[in-house]
Amino acid sequence: MMVANRTSKRTSIYYGWYIVAASFLILFSNSGAMYTFGVVFKPIAAEFGWGRGPVSLVFFINMVVFALTIAVTGRLYDRHGPKQVILVCTTFVSVGLVLTSLITSFWQFLLFYGILVAVGFGGSSIPLVSAMTSTWFVKRRGLAVSLAVAGFSLGQFVIVPAFTCFAQRYGWRISYAAMGVAIFIVNFLLAFFVIKGGNPSAFGLTPFGSETDRGTRANVDTSRNAPARDLRPVEVLRTRSYWLFLFVMFACGCLDFVVTTHIVPFATDSGVSSATASNMLAWYGLLSLAGILIAGPAADKVGIKIPVALAFLLRLLFFLLILTHTSETSIYIFAIGNGFTALVTAPLNPLLIGRLYGMSHLGLLAGVVTTVHHFGGGFWAFAGGMIYDRTGSYRAVFWLSAGLAALAVLCAALIRERRHNTE
Repeated sequence: MMVANRTSKRTSIYYGWYIVAASFLILFSNSGAMYTFGVVFKPIAAEFGWGRGPVSLVFFINMVVFALTIAVTGRLYDRHGPKQVILVCTTFVSVGLVLTSLITSFWQFLLFYGILVAVGFGGSSIPLVSAMTSTWFVKRRGLAVSLAVAGFSLGQFVIVPAFTCFAQRYGWRISYAAMGVAIFIVNFLLAFFVIKGGNPSAFGLTPFGSETDRGTRANVDTSRNAPARDLRPVEVLRTRSYWLFLFVMFACGCLDFVVTTHIVPFATDSGVSSATASNMLAWYGLLSLAGILIAGPAADKVGIKIPVALAFLLRLLFFLLILTHTSETSIYIFAIGNGFTALVTAPLNPLLIGRLYGMSHLGLLAGVVTTVHHFGGGFWAFAGGMIYDRTGSYRAVFWLSAGLAALAVLCAALIRERRHNTE
């Protein structure tokens, strides 16, 4: 703690920016484990002779368990801090990926990827990493969270094509095992040597931009920094804005994961090569970086619900595009357009919760929101596979997705963006 404080003073770099860098790297490495599922979707189905419905079911179970785990780890984060949560959950991800590489039956796939990997995702996910970053900043909070979450996008852009090339040469099994080992090494090093206590008071510091001088040792009771009117979770549930935001994030999850899970199969069904389809998924990730970097600073200036509503309006337009034009060019536009809007809500989730209800229960409340988000994502990815198996097309899925985007625009516009008491 003393060392961290002296280092911060000597380099004149506030230690919270090191937390931002660590958060960036954790999300960078973990994004590969999540988004490469679309790359191995067809190879796994072909190897075992499974339809798209059963493979999508495993992803659905993964998202449901992931969602439930986020709510639990959000509570553990509030009580014990991020370090222990990250260490335990990283172990689950790494072991789960290695075991997935050894599967010989469907129940093993369901257990190892559907459950073990999902539990691990929950402790190193965007909302919890964003919540950890948020505690270090008052000023420039939107920028800091956006920079941290940018790791998720850039990781997808780098890791997905690299994983694809590696899998084409060595197979998906060795690729998954290697990824599990790499994630274990990266996350453990960052948790022990950078994150440590996880919050400013553990380092003897105050949040960046708080009333005390930047980076100075906290010499006041930390309870004085806590918002006086933070709502308890049961009070938050009585507010209309929270329920509106829950639906927005449910729709967000549906649209995110139906695209990332099925864009590669959809593109190859339409005559696009596997390598080009994987590149589409990678560009989806890179363009989401642009959305993230715009969303945080924009929220600092114009508020949170305006960027959210605009993101879903764009999604609506992109789904209408793919429904009326299907070519390699239109699929590319569909992929990068959805990518640009995909993670706009990621840095804005903890920002909105903190702005409306205070920071005291941020981990739990943001975790519940993301639980709903990933439940929607898993459900709609599974539904997409089942509808495809029954109809031989993604057209009905895309029409329903467009409807969800339209409803999300309306709900985002109705959120009352100010500090809430009970309504």
